[in-house]
Amino acid sequence: MSSSLSVLEHRLGADRGRDKSMARYLIRTLFAVPKWLLAAGLIALGAIVYLSATGPAPLHYITAEVSRGTVAPAVSATGTINPVTTVQVGSYVSGPIQAIYADFNSPVKQGQVIAKIDPRTFQMKVEQAKAALANAQAQLKKDQADAEYKKVTWQRQEQLYKAQVVSADASDSAKAAYKQAEAQVALDRANIAQQQSSLKEAQVNLDYTDIISPVDGTVVSRNVDVGQTVAASFQTPTLFLIARDLTHMQVDTNVSESDIGGIKPGQTATFVVDAFPGHEFQGVVTQVRQAPITVQNVVTYDVVIGVQNPELLLKPGMTANVTLQTARHDGVLRVPVQALHFRPSNRPVNAATARTGTHHPAVWVEEAGSLRRVAVSPGLSDGEFVEILGGDLHEGQMVAIGEAGAASPARAGRSPLAGPRMMR
Repeated sequence: MSSSLSVLEHRLGADRGRDKSMARYLIRTLFAVPKWLLAAGLIALGAIVYLSATGPAPLHYITAEVSRGTVAPAVSATGTINPVTTVQVGSYVSGPIQAIYADFNSPVKQGQVIAKIDPRTFQMKVEQAKAALANAQAQLKKDQADAEYKKVTWQRQEQLYKAQVVSADASDSAKAAYKQAEAQVALDRANIAQQQSSLKEAQVNLDYTDIISPVDGTVVSRNVDVGQTVAASFQTPTLFLIARDLTHMQVDTNVSESDIGGIKPGQTATFVVDAFPGHEFQGVVTQVRQAPITVQNVVTYDVVIGVQNPELLLKPGMTANVTLQTARHDGVLRVPVQALHFRPSNRPVNAATARTGTHHPAVWVEEAGSLRRVAVSPGLSDGEFVEILGGDLHEGQMVAIGEAGAASPARAGRSPLAGPRMMR
């Protein structure tokens, strides 16, 4: 028995010796391996252990609700606010400005004198015309008296000729003198008419020294000062700009040729101005002008929008950011536009659909934690929602619009709308 125990102890000692030798060998071998190779191996081993423990990450989807509401596509443009009617008030005559009776923002009435040109030169011309007329009238009276005398002389000579007291030549000479006197009277009358016309012309020019407002309105621009000389020889200068009615304004906006087809008179328009960023103004398209505007080969058309301005908040010249509503469908079934663009990344895609992206429009509906493809017939779109004309959809269903964490726009579409939720 004791000998058996001795043999066993001897064998155990030998095994321990071999184990220690093997451990020393492994340590020497481990320290002989390059450090970079050792680090790479440890990292790979850790990744294998982590992936084996966690498994593949679950896929999440972003969804939005199928709703009923309004789909209203619109065109955006930039325009300028102007008065509906602006009248340029100029001067027909030349001369220095003697007085100004209206300034910026002054309300004026039709026929009101708003400025005056020095009238002295024109007053003198009126007086000269009156004197010339008086001279012509006096000459007429003188020639009328002479014609009367020559008429009596001719009649007397005619009677003496019949009595054979004077010769026929004397009678004919008296008659000729009378006819000449009559012609002179007619000439005087024509001269009087000419002088009357000259007087009227001088009076008109004198009246033009009063600059008069042709309409009721508000002065929006004044381009002259007292003492400034107005020269109207070649071109009528603009002295004032008068807006007829600032409570009725218009927005002149340029719409590109690609969008003009959907713009028609009577459509609703909204716009904002920088002065009142929180205030949305309402207007109506009153005119789509046919004259094209070409700037650097870009063709646009002037669209006029009428707007009421009872509080006079809108000022001439303001820049308006306009939204023109081209159509409107209320109370329709609609989905976000992302829903039609979304396609799950783990689903096979038909080759024709992948090429065109337009065949068989469909959305993906959440049902019991999974997605089901539903073919639909889209209608009007406003860039945010799409009207659904046909398909197995009803209000309240949840449709996928993107994958959580997906960076590809083809899968996630645009940024999710407010209110979508995530599903696993």
